[in-house]
Amino acid sequence: MAKKRSRRYQKAAAQVDRSKRYPLVEGMALIKALAGPKFDETVDLAVRIGIDAKKTDQLVRGSVSLPRGTGKTVKIAVFAEGEKAKEALAAGADFVGSADLADKIEKGFTDFDMTIASPDMMRYVGKLGKVLGPQGKMPSPKAGTVTPNVAAAVREFKAGKIEFRTDAGANVHAAIGKKSFNADDLAANLTAFVDHLRALRPAQAKGTFIQRVVVSTSMGPGVTLAVE
Repeated sequence: MAKKRSRRYQKAAAQVDRSKRYPLVEGMALIKALAGPKFDETVDLAVRIGIDAKKTDQLVRGSVSLPRGTGKTVKIAVFAEGEKAKEALAAGADFVGSADLADKIEKGFTDFDMTIASPDMMRYVGKLGKVLGPQGKMPSPKAGTVTPNVAAAVREFKAGKIEFRTDAGANVHAAIGKKSFNADDLAANLTAFVDHLRALRPAQAKGTFIQRVVVSTSMGPGVTLAVE
């Protein structure tokens, strides 16, 4: 059964030419101009990439710093002890711990957006895969969230660094800012993301890598962009 859309959504969708690939800044200006709710919506990016998502050697995962930030306050949980724990707190971490934090998460605590861990803490983090994995919060060396320099990682992610990974449909999703950002800043963030994604192209990937780029606000229609 098709999802029933609000009148506002339908009106906004009618202003988007679904057969067109909009130039980057024009597309960003369009999603900003579409009527939306009263809150400052997140601008979401979806990129279809040319991989076989069933093959693990073609999956793409990583992190990238957005030059204009995300406009979002990120809650970070850090696994660290001793001086590293103190440094993480000083850098702005919201929750810091080791065995105690792991126990808290196992009991249902997930009021944070991401997890960063010092490598020596993986003995505690490893058993949390069933909890953190489905939420996309499991730390990973590829994403820069398992690192000996947890304080630097906290500062980077607080400043606008984001994680990403391919889903089962060979798409990569990311939040690249807020609707209140100007079109040029949104375009700068998108360009930085796509350029970084392109640099991670697996050697096994065939044909066109960046196949489709779509942006939308949290509650708005998608706009396809001409990004090669």
